[in-house]
Amino acid sequence: MKLSIGAILLLTSNVSAFTGVNTNAFRTRELVISNGMLDDNLESAVQRSTAYSPGTADSALAKRFGSLAGAKIKTVSEAFADFTTKLGHPINALYKSAINDLVGTTHLICVTARFKRDAIWSLGLLTSLDLILKNYPEKDIAEGIRTSLVECNDMDLATLQAEAQSILDWAQGKTQDDIATALSGEGDGPIAAIAKEAKADEFWMYSKWFGIGLVRLMKEVGVEQDKETCYPVMENWVGTNMGKAYFTACNDSDQYFATTTKLDMVETLMKEVEIREKKRMAQRLEDKAAAALAKAERDEKFKEEEVAEQAEKAEATAAAE
Repeated sequence: MKLSIGAILLLTSNVSAFTGVNTNAFRTRELVISNGMLDDNLESAVQRSTAYSPGTADSALAKRFGSLAGAKIKTVSEAFADFTTKLGHPINALYKSAINDLVGTTHLICVTARFKRDAIWSLGLLTSLDLILKNYPEKDIAEGIRTSLVECNDMDLATLQAEAQSILDWAQGKTQDDIATALSGEGDGPIAAIAKEAKADEFWMYSKWFGIGLVRLMKEVGVEQDKETCYPVMENWVGTNMGKAYFTACNDSDQYFATTTKLDMVETLMKEVEIREKKRMAQRLEDKAAAALAKAERDEKFKEEEVAEQAEKAEATAAAE
């Protein structure tokens, strides 16, 4: 059933006849305007809203990073374009989603004003790359992906590898408690230096690859590699020893092991496919060999029959003479 505009107006007028006029809203507006909390001049309101200037707020964050306001930074699409150009090869379909996530995540971390790279972060990034690319079919393309991802974010792969190795070298022979002590800022090793700087910086920024770097350190000191075991260790290292928020780090640890499980499944699937393909190939070769043998036997039989036929013809000719 359709209502005309006149009917709708009639209905609304009838409803208003049974309800009182709410004057509280108008009264509140008048009080706010009279107290100077709201300027009823629309033009002045617009001017106030457009007077904001990025990086000039009266805060410690703005005073430290305000000079970066308006700086030209590479966009995500530009980073992806740069990565694709440097790589110069298509990415295997099974790995495309994971690699795209790596490129985008790393770019967004690197362009953040608060980000400062350290050796644990470098270890985490390279660990993630090694995890995802360890079974990539074409090893030369896998190495190209690793190099292109680092370079499209304006870093050098050799430098990152040296930084990561410095952490692994220091961790040799260390225990979980030794790492915890270093993350408290005690000692003179590379991890202690990173922790001291982080604890002294109120704007220190945690990022995903730092957390993965800590997971790799857990592996180096013998912590069982599963999320249930690593979660409390991560909570202690980041929350207690470093004095930083640990929820994101623990979540990144869980995601790392979830990704490991998925990649193990992909690896198993690829091996099964490879085994099936080898069996098919072996069967095709066997069938081909059997067909060739059968053809040879037929050819030999035909040859024997031809010889026998020629012999019979010769005998018949001799008998006729």
